[in-house]
Amino acid sequence: MATTLPLPRFDDARVVVPAPGPTPGSWAGAASALLDDGVFWLAYRVRRPLGEGRGVSVVVARSDDGEAFTPVTEVHREAFGAESFERPALVRRPDGGWRLYLSCATPGSKHWWVEALDADTVEALPDGDRTVVVAGDQHVGVKDPVVLRDASGWRMWACCHPLDEPGHEDRMTTELFTSDDGLGWVGHGTVLAPTPGTWDARGARVTAVLAEEPLTLLYDGRARAEDNWHEVTGLAVDDGAGLVAAPEPVARSPHSDGALRYVSVVHLPGGGVRFYFEAARPDGAHDLMTRLGG
Repeated sequence: MATTLPLPRFDDARVVVPAPGPTPGSWAGAASALLDDGVFWLAYRVRRPLGEGRGVSVVVARSDDGEAFTPVTEVHREAFGAESFERPALVRRPDGGWRLYLSCATPGSKHWWVEALDADTVEALPDGDRTVVVAGDQHVGVKDPVVLRDASGWRMWACCHPLDEPGHEDRMTTELFTSDDGLGWVGHGTVLAPTPGTWDARGARVTAVLAEEPLTLLYDGRARAEDNWHEVTGLAVDDGAGLVAAPEPVARSPHSDGALRYVSVVHLPGGGVRFYFEAARPDGAHDLMTRLGG
């Protein structure tokens, strides 16, 4: 599948938030990025290895140039009774306030839910109003929302993990949700699923909207359960009948587990884009990195 659109690449990417430690399982990333009134904002997950805390917090940071970020506030998993955090989504509300969606792990299970925090300022988010927006149930865990708001309303692509087969909860599909207000969501079923026998046979998780016409998405995929947490980035394009995935990944890290995942795209006013992504480094940790494209 050929495209003229810019794609994320590891080459020449710069670290914006280093991993919290020098070991596998130490990750900074799973970021949601946006550009608002000339300021770049990042909401990212800080994770420690299994047995040392997993996803311990979500940090919201700001930057004037898209590369040098200053933390503004931090939300901790304990405040939500969550065993772990994963990818957040940061959105500016139509009224000028802020909303932070959080991926929360249910303790002692493989279940996840998505909860929103609302506040007038970024600094006030940790004490903001809370709303469970996608609860999941005994059959599915829901996490890693990608949220867009435009003139037509709100859209969310969320990663769904089936819980019906013990030991195989790592499997991933992506469901589309829509909303009038970003709090009450209606599901429209699976829009991206793994392709048996290919590089994404175990999971397909939408991570970013690259273009609208036609709808072009970046997504995380992996072939095996053993590749969990080490996803690489693929491309899917709507052909009018549904999303069609490219036959091979479009981006991976050259280091350790090869992960290059959780891409977020900021469309720049002068043209081109800035990518943010989580990528593996030689010691097995994951840094949050950025690179210009286009």
